[in-house]
Amino acid sequence: MSEKEFQIIYNQHYQKVYRLCMGYFKGNDRIAEDVTQEVFIKVWEKSNVFRGDSHISTWIYRITVNTCLMYLRSRKLKKEISSEKFPEKPENNPDHQSDKEQQLKLLYDCIYKLDELNKIIILMVLEGLSYDKIAAVAGVSEETLRVRIHRIKKSLTKCVNDE
Repeated sequence: MSEKEFQIIYNQHYQKVYRLCMGYFKGNDRIAEDVTQEVFIKVWEKSNVFRGDSHISTWIYRITVNTCLMYLRSRKLKKEISSEKFPEKPENNPDHQSDKEQQLKLLYDCIYKLDELNKIIILMVLEGLSYDKIAAVAGVSEETLRVRIHRIKKSLTKCVNDE
């Protein structure tokens, strides 16, 4: 892969990879930025092993998911992140936080409670990826994916309404 080709891929996928990382790291932009950079380093270094069996975006999402999971495991951040608050804003003062921001924070809190595969799936759904790409990354059939998404949405609705 030439530098020019890599630059095109980077520009096309950077925001999607970054947002997926933000979902894993619960809005911690410093960690999300670091891991996003790691993902693109891996894409560059491993571009020669990409066989083209799937779309390049599917391959990049798989690298992103694996890199995020490895980061969580290696840094043992699960407990730290789950106790960490979303962006630092005074939560007790509704004047400083709009309803939309509160709902978004609550949604990410609920997403973070999902098991790893369901978290991967719903974050990619929120990114607007097609079901065939999500199914390829998740390693499930499209029919299984549709059932999972329905159950995930039901679970998230319950979680958001209970909070």
